[in-house]
Amino acid sequence: MEEKKSNRIRIIKCRLTLQEYQLLEKKWKATACRKLSDYIRRHLFDKPIITIYRSKTEDEAIAELGRLRTELNHIGNNFNQAVKRLNTIENSDEFKDWFTAYELEKRTLSNKVDEIRLHMKKMAERWLL
Repeated sequence: MEEKKSNRIRIIKCRLTLQEYQLLEKKWKATACRKLSDYIRRHLFDKPIITIYRSKTEDEAIAELGRLRTELNHIGNNFNQAVKRLNTIENSDEFKDWFTAYELEKRTLSNKVDEIRLHMKKMAERWLL
């Protein structure tokens, strides 16, 4: 047998001050409820409300990983351009200049990879505690 879906046809209006509404909105946004009406309904009828916990340190770590990824993309693009340039070089002086630049990019890339490893290790330690 199918359950009959009941439509919500009754409307309740309530006036709030700006401060009351801001407090209500703050509490609502800290939950997994997508709609304010769903949050209010769950609160009124004592249904469970799933709250979202955001760790500031984890947010900072994720932001840092994003910055590192961007930096790695830039380094990778520079490296690709250098390799393309290498394929067109005929002069040995140009090759020496390219090789010097390549070594610098390689060192920078290695440092960034080490930095990423360190951040990932810190995140893993935090998760395992």
